[in-house]
Amino acid sequence: MCLRSGSWVTRAVVPITTVPHKAPALPEGPWLFAPGEPPRPPRAPSGPPRAVLFDRDGTLVEDVPYNGDPALVRLMPHAREALAAVRAHGAAVGVVSNQSGVARGLLTRGQVEAVRWRVEELLGPFGVWAVCPHGPGDGCGCRKPAPGLVLAACARLGVVPEETVVIGDIGADLGAARAAGARGVLVPTPVTRSEEADAAPERAADLLAAVRLALGHRASGPDRLPPEGSLPPGEDRPSDGGGAA
Repeated sequence: MCLRSGSWVTRAVVPITTVPHKAPALPEGPWLFAPGEPPRPPRAPSGPPRAVLFDRDGTLVEDVPYNGDPALVRLMPHAREALAAVRAHGAAVGVVSNQSGVARGLLTRGQVEAVRWRVEELLGPFGVWAVCPHGPGDGCGCRKPAPGLVLAACARLGVVPEETVVIGDIGADLGAARAAGARGVLVPTPVTRSEEADAAPERAADLLAAVRLALGHRASGPDRLPPEGSLPPGEDRPSDGGGAA
């Protein structure tokens, strides 16, 4: 009871009734908790990758700015051997490429596809091509270094990013890999900035060495910084193809 305005008011206490529910089935044996250890996040899958995704321009083929002409496609050194090694390992292969020439009005979808078919004539089929047609200011989620291309390619191939390696020639390629949760390997070229090479967690001297590194084999040659003549920080890349597009 409580006193309110000179009179006593009785408040009834309503008992709380617990509604019984069926407990979930429990495994046999005790629950074991390690003393003093906080919960740990799930570990990423270990072992060789199930998929390798390649940047196009400057990685698989020579970097020709805004190229829509299949006749201008030229393979980078060791591209055939690198793809053969991945396929022999049993991993899926795909391409992740920025092509802002579309947004700039310099390329059509048909031209991008024509170059794609020429690359496949030279290197064999890829399980997926993930291409961003947007420009730098469009605010999309697929343009590298955003993770969209890598995530879309992984979904199409039926793998998770943690089982995937992305190989490219500039920091945006590795940034996309990192943002998606994949592993990234840098293969420096003359357009690779020195700070990008320095920041790369893994890098290789050429494409075949990068694939061997990705598959868990020792690289065929020592890592190296970009060749002399690399662009200084802040200067635009000459190409807007697979990496810098």
